[in-house]
Amino acid sequence: MTLAPERRRRKPASLAAPRALAPPAMSAPTPNTRCIALAGPTASGKSAAALAIAQHWPVEIVSVDSALVYRGMDIGTAKPSATEQAAVPHHLIDIRDPLQAYSAAEFAVDARHLIGQINARGRNALLVGGSMLYFKALLQGLDDLPRADAALRLAIESRARVHGWPALHAELAQQDPATAARLSVNDAQRIARALEVQTLTGQPLSALHSGRSTACGPLAPAALIALEPQDRGWLHQRIAERFDTMQAAGLLAEVQRLRARGDLHPALPSMRCVGYRQAWELLAAADPPTPAQLSQWRERSIFATRQLAKRQLTWLRSMSERQVLAADAPDATPRLLQTVERLLGAPTGAAACGLLAADAGQALR
Repeated sequence: MTLAPERRRRKPASLAAPRALAPPAMSAPTPNTRCIALAGPTASGKSAAALAIAQHWPVEIVSVDSALVYRGMDIGTAKPSATEQAAVPHHLIDIRDPLQAYSAAEFAVDARHLIGQINARGRNALLVGGSMLYFKALLQGLDDLPRADAALRLAIESRARVHGWPALHAELAQQDPATAARLSVNDAQRIARALEVQTLTGQPLSALHSGRSTACGPLAPAALIALEPQDRGWLHQRIAERFDTMQAAGLLAEVQRLRARGDLHPALPSMRCVGYRQAWELLAAADPPTPAQLSQWRERSIFATRQLAKRQLTWLRSMSERQVLAADAPDATPRLLQTVERLLGAPTGAAACGLLAADAGQALR
């Protein structure tokens, strides 16, 4: 894997007392032939694919999902069931309270530690998820960026409530054109973070994203398998169906319980997760909501999830090392297992029989 060359840094903006960052040393990726990464957009069948792999090879799943880390957020995150987690060991699920943050840098350190433990047990690590910044942190490394500043973030969000996020996006475009060019004018979370980093360091975020490694160093897995649907309509239909399933399972009641705690608020990373953000806004406007409001909530939530999937696919397509598998192909499962077999070797015994027979012609569900 090759890392992008370091970009020339711009001169710092004239801001009060920016925090100096020592340039970290670049390190080569560490190869690991007993680790496979499985990435894809939301609703592309990643969980089903991971469980299919686990039926044939000794693996433990490391979640690469920034929403699954939160306890009490089960329905809207499509968290693996207790039965699924009992059948296959899962890691980095339910490790934070929704009041707490969990950064990509923390994930990279935790994942590297877990992969080592899993391999030491004689098993393969299977990284599964759709949080692309987490994948980047682990596989390519991140620069040493400042931690989030809660007071500064609230000040930025207060300005956005007055002027609107498009106005702050325009401000970002003046300070950091490269970052602004890749962000939607309504991508509140990323606009706020870019402005926050600019203020804290006196340097644009794009200049700091030079691809240099985190302290633990980047990792080179045996493969990065990308589940990428060839038909966007297939993915859109699955997103709508999944939302309806979540709604029927009690997503709104789950968010009502989170709101009733009294210590959570919509600016938290947990409550900005797609699905939870829209449900919070709905309940803040009317509790209980009217049928018309519920219908509007459904449309907003599905649209937001489609936008998330689009961003995830954009991230994936920038990863030239990935091996693409058509998630919507009727034979997606056997093709996936054949790919894994080339990487990990043939399964033995009953697992081999299942690979040859039970999975033939199956699509991912």
